[in-house]
Amino acid sequence: MLWFLSVVLIVLGLAGTVLPLLPGTLLVWGGIMLGAWIDNFSRVSTTTVVVISALAILAWALDYVAGLMGASKAGASKQALLGAAVGTVAGLFLGLGGVLFMPLIGAAVGEYLARRDQRRAVQVGMSTWIGIMVGLVAKVVLAFVMVGIFAVALLV
Repeated sequence: MLWFLSVVLIVLGLAGTVLPLLPGTLLVWGGIMLGAWIDNFSRVSTTTVVVISALAILAWALDYVAGLMGASKAGASKQALLGAAVGTVAGLFLGLGGVLFMPLIGAAVGEYLARRDQRRAVQVGMSTWIGIMVGLVAKVVLAFVMVGIFAVALLV
């Protein structure tokens, strides 16, 4: 039964890396930790747990920082950064489309309000969106790497 729960947590976590409102990385990590604990850390060593935990922290950080990094790289104003953050939170309530595009809209609106330059606002919005997409891809890849390391540890 515990192994089933471990697998369910991992699968939900992998889905949560792209679906809003599911803490994907945390669920993957929790499922892996449960699996390691079930086996009393005999096949999944403490070193493996530390590596997987570090990857989980990195994936979590990328999830929150990537969009802001994209906006900052484009020279976004403080209002654009605030708009991207507000857009991210608002997007959580609008499903996958909201999560993907509300930070772009928030950053663009914030930049437009700060500088009244429509072209610059679109550029900042797009840079924010690109940052978010890079972060999303990195988070998904890291989640699968975590699961791969866990699977190898269990099978070897």
